[in-house]
Amino acid sequence: METNDTIGVVLSQQNNGVLTLTINRPDRRNALSDEVVGALKAAVESARVDPTVRVIVITGSGDRAFCAGGDLSPGSGGLLQRHDQRGGFVELLQALWRVGKPTVARVNGHALGGGFGLVLACDLAVATDSAVLGTPEIDVGLFPMMIMALIHRSLPPKRTLEMMLMGRRIGAAQAYDWGLVNAVVPASELDTQVAEITTRLCSVSPAILRLGLESYHTMADMHQDEALRFLQSQLTINTLCDDAAEGVGAFLAKRPPEWKGR
Repeated sequence: METNDTIGVVLSQQNNGVLTLTINRPDRRNALSDEVVGALKAAVESARVDPTVRVIVITGSGDRAFCAGGDLSPGSGGLLQRHDQRGGFVELLQALWRVGKPTVARVNGHALGGGFGLVLACDLAVATDSAVLGTPEIDVGLFPMMIMALIHRSLPPKRTLEMMLMGRRIGAAQAYDWGLVNAVVPASELDTQVAEITTRLCSVSPAILRLGLESYHTMADMHQDEALRFLQSQLTINTLCDDAAEGVGAFLAKRPPEWKGR
């Protein structure tokens, strides 16, 4: 089943369990306005409770930019209002971590500043070989405060500081070498690569994917001993799921599993 929403700053298309959210501001290099952030957050939160959505893909319109970061246009309202509005980006990142469904960044062009953070917030990322990722904020007298935590979780401290202090921009191949993206392909192969990933993700149990993703994000900042005990309890929950019994039974019977989603 395919559905489309072609109105607004974020386009939504759903096909065979894959929800594709496209930032639709090509004239602004798909910059993150408050409206874009709010629309992405609402779509992700809606997808969390929609059983027909199995995977979420985030991308940008056109072929120049995935997302150029925060919109630097002067905002309306006072200082406190702007501070509160920036909290929307925090809530978007939290929504991506809590959605319980795999998220894939389709990096069709430059991903800078907040756009780079959006790539890091997704579970998986595929980039075109011409894409550039980075943190140029220092060049305009800003610091990448909003995405510092994501960079720190994704890179060693020296690389993290190098990116932020030097305003580094790196090509897709280097981003792959640093473990920031899962694959780099020519633009002509981008959709094929993304489809291979989403097809695979849609073929496994959505219930176990949700349990695994929620466990990963909960465990990520735990002390090792605490994490091990937590994961022990999660494995017990996993083994009690209907889909675990179905998966093991199908394996022993040498037949494809029929997931129940529970």
